Amino acid sequence: METITPNAAASGTFLIGGDLPVHRLGYGTMRLVGEGAWGEPADPAEARRVLRRAVELGVTLIDTADAYGPEIAERLIGEALYPYPSGLVIATKGGITRQGPARTEYVGRAGYLIQCVEMSLRRLKLDCIPLYQLHRIDPRTPLEESLGALVRMREQGKIRHIGLSEVTPQEIEEVRKTVPVVTIQNRYSLGDRRHEQTLAWCQQQGIGFMPWYPYAGGKLLRPDHPAAQSLAALAARYGATVSQLSLAWLLQRSPVLLPIPGTSRVAHLEENIAAVNLKLSAEEWTEVEAATA
Repeated sequence: METITPNAAASGTFLIGGDLPVHRLGYGTMRLVGEGAWGEPADPAEARRVLRRAVELGVTLIDTADAYGPEIAERLIGEALYPYPSGLVIATKGGITRQGPARTEYVGRAGYLIQCVEMSLRRLKLDCIPLYQLHRIDPRTPLEESLGALVRMREQGKIRHIGLSEVTPQEIEEVRKTVPVVTIQNRYSLGDRRHEQTLAWCQQQGIGFMPWYPYAGGKLLRPDHPAAQSLAALAARYGATVSQLSLAWLLQRSPVLLPIPGTSRVAHLEENIAAVNLKLSAEEWTEVEAATA
């Protein structure tokens, strides 16, 4: 029997900001670098292969951040993919400093964010970043100052669209008084639905929602997770893996969801992309949701 290579195009298309069409199943680069988003990848050659294979498999949305490495994920993207194919949207983030593995601070000062944009442009070899996201709102810096820096970069043509990360609808509304917001990146998955209200709001507003940790940071894949046995049985029933089931659930959950699963291995990337072929009925999805309730 002929094996059909899965393609991210089958996940459907979303229009970011009204003018950037992307296939809904994207790729996130945090897993490309060392543990805790710190340091070089264990296998740099495989990391570059993953990026190139993602594009071959129809991924048109690659999400990264200057804090991944730090700086390393952006550098790898530039090394592996430049010159970029037409239609590839690279989204990056700034506003977090990293002091070691899984150790961060939020910094939203104008001068720092302007430097973040300039350095991301250099590493990614871009003249304009299609989607630039404020990685976190810094409680120690007036929001107007942080937004003012991003607006300035936008006016200079160095960023095209602005997104936010880990925010509530109220915070998004506050930001929208100053600048349009086209995407939100909040933690969300089958096993972690704390941001249901924000997802519903984004769907109503037509704003893209990029769920990070789309299988709960791998927790759904561990045998000690309370739902592991039930999910494994359901996945097996449909000839899938738990990670594929989790990604397919996100794709059917809302048309504005843009999952960005990450991995450092080509085989796992191909497994993730194959989630686009998993189609269940509404009753079957209800059963999947009940397994993690």
